[in-house]
Amino acid sequence: MTARMDNNQTSQGEAPHRSFLFRAVGLFTGDMRRCGEWVKRQSLVIQLLDCVFRGVAQVMFVNNPLSGLLIVIGLFLQNPWWALNGLLGTLVSTVSAFLLGQNRSAISAGLYGYNGTLVGMLMAVFSAKGSWYWWLFLPNVFMSMLCPVVSSALSSVASKWDLPIFTLPFNILVCLHIEATGAAHPYFPEVDFQPNNHLHHLNDSIQSLSISRLFLSVPVGVGQVYGCDSPWTGGLILLALLLCSPALCFHAMLGSAAGMFAGLALAASHRDIYTGLWGYNSALSCIAIGGVFYVITWQTHLLALISLFCAYMMSATSKLMSVLALPACTWPFCLSTLIFLLISYEIPAICRLPLSVVSYPEENRRYRRQLKASEKVQHSQQNGSQEEARPKENGRPNVQLQDETQQKHGKKQRRACACVWNKMSSPAPVS
Repeated sequence: MTARMDNNQTSQGEAPHRSFLFRAVGLFTGDMRRCGEWVKRQSLVIQLLDCVFRGVAQVMFVNNPLSGLLIVIGLFLQNPWWALNGLLGTLVSTVSAFLLGQNRSAISAGLYGYNGTLVGMLMAVFSAKGSWYWWLFLPNVFMSMLCPVVSSALSSVASKWDLPIFTLPFNILVCLHIEATGAAHPYFPEVDFQPNNHLHHLNDSIQSLSISRLFLSVPVGVGQVYGCDSPWTGGLILLALLLCSPALCFHAMLGSAAGMFAGLALAASHRDIYTGLWGYNSALSCIAIGGVFYVITWQTHLLALISLFCAYMMSATSKLMSVLALPACTWPFCLSTLIFLLISYEIPAICRLPLSVVSYPEENRRYRRQLKASEKVQHSQQNGSQEEARPKENGRPNVQLQDETQQKHGKKQRRACACVWNKMSSPAPVS
């Protein structure tokens, strides 16, 4: 008995510690909602920092400022000049959205900053002037200012089908800048993009494949979302995804690996595979389909594996864009994922969420469970109200029984009235 009592006391004592640990972990994981509520009561500088870090993380569908800080550290490990341009683009895009009077909750979530992050980063990556060319800040600021304008315009069209705009503003603005300047521009020259007429290089063969570099191409492919080819940067980005949601981290690695295998199947250049150019679009597509815009189930896991289609789109798009001396950017991800979001399903397990409730995968699944529970409660209440309105006796509705009782009662009343009338009309007895 004493041993059982001691065990019960220890279990009761461990329960508060576990709950405290879970609450402490919950403060830094997910979307850090409590941190966002605290930031709203702070100064404008702290609010801007929160918006900037969330905007940097929103490139990977993450609404977590701590994850954004980890990603920024990874970007500085790759190239401080690139990271500085990315932060400048995020800040300018966020401030422009404030000045244009865009939705405050969307700005606070970083949804008006992530396109500016990519615009600033990739303009520095594609610049032929190299690092620390300070005049690059001018087109960076101008293009980042246009990000909320293009985002708002595209959202007004995409909202008719309840579709996200993804990184379409980034693709449009960066391609516009590269096409307007080109490789021979005296002030802002860009890297010369040669036409990609063939995929397979004659020097590449299966025997020359490096297994270690193939494994490294998975995190490198995730890092290439930001234009980075360092495995350390890709590892920190995966760590940032893991902090927010393990499901996001898993799908990012799954999509990058699927893109790598698709590149091998299409006999792509080994150099392009090693540097992650075949993985980043598939990683984004796998994240979006695997648990962000769909409720995470094993069916959506299988649907996310069709991110191989995004790799095929990457092959076709890179050839077409290279003819125009333009990079593929994230056009393959945007086009392929929008196609999958427009598909209509009759399978209940594949549930696409409305944009107003989209969050990280675990929260999406929790929302779906609560929605199902509320639907069951409403259904049971409706059935209960119908049963109260129409109770059944002996297998017949009560309405028929009420009609029958009313008819019987009417016959009795008529009989009683007839008896009274007969008594009144009959002669009085003789005394």
